[in-house]
Amino acid sequence: MRGKVKFGVVVFPGSNCDHDAFYATNTILGQEAVFLWHKDTDLQDVDAIILPGGFSYGDYLRCGAIARFSPIMKEVVDFARAGGIVIGICNGFQVLLEAGLLPGVLLRNASLRFVCRTINLRVENNKTPFTSRCQKGEKLRIPVAHGEGNYFTDAATLASLEKNNQILFRYCSEKGEITEQANPNGSLSNIAGIMNEEGTVMGLMPHPERVVDPLLRNTDGRKILDSIVDYCMSKAGHELSLTELDRR
Repeated sequence: MRGKVKFGVVVFPGSNCDHDAFYATNTILGQEAVFLWHKDTDLQDVDAIILPGGFSYGDYLRCGAIARFSPIMKEVVDFARAGGIVIGICNGFQVLLEAGLLPGVLLRNASLRFVCRTINLRVENNKTPFTSRCQKGEKLRIPVAHGEGNYFTDAATLASLEKNNQILFRYCSEKGEITEQANPNGSLSNIAGIMNEEGTVMGLMPHPERVVDPLLRNTDGRKILDSIVDYCMSKAGHELSLTELDRR
């Protein structure tokens, strides 16, 4: 078993948060990180994959629509379907939706304006690989920077997300209340982040990788990334234990 978790940061033409994700996982968390170019087909034996924010392929057609067809995405989809941990941040969330790894769509912000500010998130489910370091109902301060973060889906899918506890984060007020005023983009039910039914793929619009360095006086984003590290280390330890039992 490796002593560190190995993160793969996918780089599309137009990605601009890839180095932020690399810095957060490698320099701040002290884990291993590698860049995965969009034309690559080798995931380099990573433990977790990050689809970072930015403007993949300039977002000229529809956010994430072209990136979804990059060669690397076939490998990412196979990795995810095999139980691998994948997190899509902002534009990465849009790519996950386009790839069918998460349900729903992301529309233009209700204000029709680009939103860039720090917002409040309420943790709705802390029993996941992405939120185990959080408390249920805890409020996190995380920045957003997007023009198309308005999450939408049909009533049946929303009911399924609610029933299966797949909604991980909602936009909230400073008091943790779910209000229209706290919603920066008009997202349905104030949804800021969701996961798949298996609990291994998560997409969220806010940028946790931007609030991990103590120099910024806010490290709320570390709770999300550290949760992934905990899960991957635990999973690796479990697999090692099974291997040792087999040898006996």
